Amino acid sequence: METAYKKYKSQVVRKRIFFFVTAVLLVFFAIVGISFGAADLDPERIFAIFYNEGDELTWQIIWNIRLPRVLSAILAGMALSVAGAAMQSILRNPLGSPFTLGISNAAAFGAAVAVVIFGAGTMHSSISNAVLINNPYLITICAFLSSMAATMVILIVARIRGASPETMILTGIMTGSLFMAGTTALQFFADDIEIAAIVFWSFGDLGRAGWREFWVMVAVVIPSLIFFIYNRWNYNSLDAGDETAQSLGVNVQRVRIFGMLVATLSTAIAVSFFGIIAFVGLVVPHIVRFVIGPDERYLIPSAALFGGLFLLISDTIARTIISPIVLPVGILTSFIGAPLFLILLVRRKRRAQW
Repeated sequence: METAYKKYKSQVVRKRIFFFVTAVLLVFFAIVGISFGAADLDPERIFAIFYNEGDELTWQIIWNIRLPRVLSAILAGMALSVAGAAMQSILRNPLGSPFTLGISNAAAFGAAVAVVIFGAGTMHSSISNAVLINNPYLITICAFLSSMAATMVILIVARIRGASPETMILTGIMTGSLFMAGTTALQFFADDIEIAAIVFWSFGDLGRAGWREFWVMVAVVIPSLIFFIYNRWNYNSLDAGDETAQSLGVNVQRVRIFGMLVATLSTAIAVSFFGIIAFVGLVVPHIVRFVIGPDERYLIPSAALFGGLFLLISDTIARTIISPIVLPVGILTSFIGAPLFLILLVRRKRRAQW
């Protein structure tokens, strides 16, 4: 009995250490993200800005470009990773994530509607870009509404057929395929410029981040995180099975539906602002779960911090790896996320064999 208690205490200490180290690394790489770019800034110049002692150029670079981008990367990473962790627990499926349930396909369809039908993408002659999204807010609104429409389809079917994990997953796959077909149909009738604008939007790019986008995300993502942290005990009970959760007094159907709705809302905000950023919601919860275990009390807050760290590091690398050319961060997260997921899958299989 004493040995089991000591083992439990050591596991709790390890989880707290992971949380603390991730928080410290998040602050460190936030400073790194502000420092690195086309114009490198040393930490002394950065901190001088906060004391109103820096020059005007440094002020403009930090406050109008890099700081909102860094903070938005952290918030978007938190939103995607926590949504993925919650969906995997709610659906009791390791492949559950906002993207495997068709949310990204729905957002891409909404963006395509804005470009092709409402004319939100045009040609723009400049040194850096050939395609200009001349009405980004229209694309954001259409992508968001389309994402929420996909969620409503899943919830309506779940309400009719019962909110079982199988029903919600199959409905999400069907909905994603339907929206993908709609996007393909719009591209078939679009001209070259419109197709280029759709492809440009679909690249997950945090270069679109500004203070307005950041504050909208704060208003949605922070309450969503609080909601998931508040319900982490319910998700622990769901991991033990629906029957066990019901015996503990959990309203399984309500917890599942509201969790899916809040997860999709926070995801839709990030995707509609920045495009499709793949693998964050799928890979990050598995990495955190592999390190600290499946206990939702620690998994959800740790996944939030690690998701922000993961996307922040990915965006910093994307901005600097072939500078002055800036890669869309969605490309880099796919290159990093896919091998990581395969490694985790192989190691988990080997551990199960042992």
